[in-house]
Amino acid sequence: MKPMQGQISAESAKNVKIGVVTARFNSPVTEPLEAGALEELVKRGVSEENIHQVRVPGAVEIPLAAQALLDKGVDGVVTLGAVIRGDTAHFDYVCNSVERACTQLQIEYKKPVGFGVLTTENAEQAYARAGGEKGNKGNETAEVVLEMIELLKEIRNL
Repeated sequence: MKPMQGQISAESAKNVKIGVVTARFNSPVTEPLEAGALEELVKRGVSEENIHQVRVPGAVEIPLAAQALLDKGVDGVVTLGAVIRGDTAHFDYVCNSVERACTQLQIEYKKPVGFGVLTTENAEQAYARAGGEKGNKGNETAEVVLEMIELLKEIRNL
């Protein structure tokens, strides 16, 4: 028996509708994440007309925009942001809030909400993950969303 892996074909990908929600806060980090996600989606065959981009002020606003896109019928959402630790507990509240809400959306809608919100100790770690030495988490998040869309389709067709 071969395990299901959710490898989406370019033929399947062209009909998939994807939301991309990007926080504007920390834009030197979030813009490269967004560019990486968009590049990956197009590379994998998602048509540009089926990619719905939304920019929100900050990370806390990401789940509400993701929910609105899910309500409009997208098959999955790529969420992108950067929360960099500062001197107060605000970091912890923001990270927990955004993660919890994105996870809840996946469960509620039964559709993937890829978590590409960087939660780093410093700016150097964020830049390393937004196209630097650690790759681009925007690309990876887009890839995960497409894989999960296909995997869920395979499971539903059992």
